Order: sequence, then structure tokens, then C-alpha cells
Amino acid sequence: MFLVVNAFGEIVKVSFTTANVADNNLQQMIKIFNKLQGLVFADKGFINQNATQELLQKGLHLITGIRANMKNKLMLLSHKMLLKKRGMIESVNDILKTVCDLEHTRHRSPVNALINVFAALCAYTFLERLPSIFK
Repeated sequence: MFLVVNAFGEIVKVSFTTANVADNNLQQMIKIFNKLQGLVFADKGFINQNATQELLQKGLHLITGIRANMKNKLMLLSHKMLLKKRGMIESVNDILKTVCDLEHTRHRSPVNALINVFAALCAYTFLERLPSIFK
């Protein structure tokens, strides 16, 4: 499951994939970031040179950390500070799993699994306090 969250902790887009789809899959990234512009902060799993160039042409600037085997690269201080706030995305995932009961592995049908995920996403939108990078 791919999840796009804005700075206020609101879910913008969700995409479901099979387990064998990598994070840095170019087609999946184009699909989920379609019609979005600005800065995208992601983890190191999204590093893909072709995807970075393709997204840059569409108006998105993909900002990730660097892997251990990569050379250091210059980054704006504001981007570096916002990259440190990426933990807010992980807190959204944690809230979905703990509060909204997203993680349930013994579904009897795929439809039931999708309904469970949809119900968790709907329950998340009704929460009063969402994580934000401004707190």
C-alpha cells in the first residue's frame, strides 16, 4: 500500500499493489504522484534516478536521504529540516495500525480485506488530532 500524506497529516492518495512491487517502481510512482506538484519527501527505498528525472519534469521534486553506498549530495537547509520531519508519515502509519485497526491478516476473502482497509482509512479521517509537521 502506498500512502501520500500532506503536511497536516491528511491522506491525499492511497494506492494498493501486490507485495512484489518495489517502492522505486517508476510506473507506480507516476501513478500515485499524478497531478501533484511541489516537494515529495520519501524514504531511501524510493531512490530511482529515472523516476527522479521523470517526476521533476512533472513538477515534483523528490527528496530522500542517501544510502550508505552513495556519495554525499548538497541539499538546501530547508529541505534537510523537512526531511527530518518525515517521521510524521511513519506516525500516520502507526495510527492506522493501532488506533484504526488496519493490520489484520486473517481475512477470508479479498473483498473483506479491502473493506477493512477502507474502514480504517475512513476512521482515520474522522480523528480529531492528526499528526502534523507544524507541531
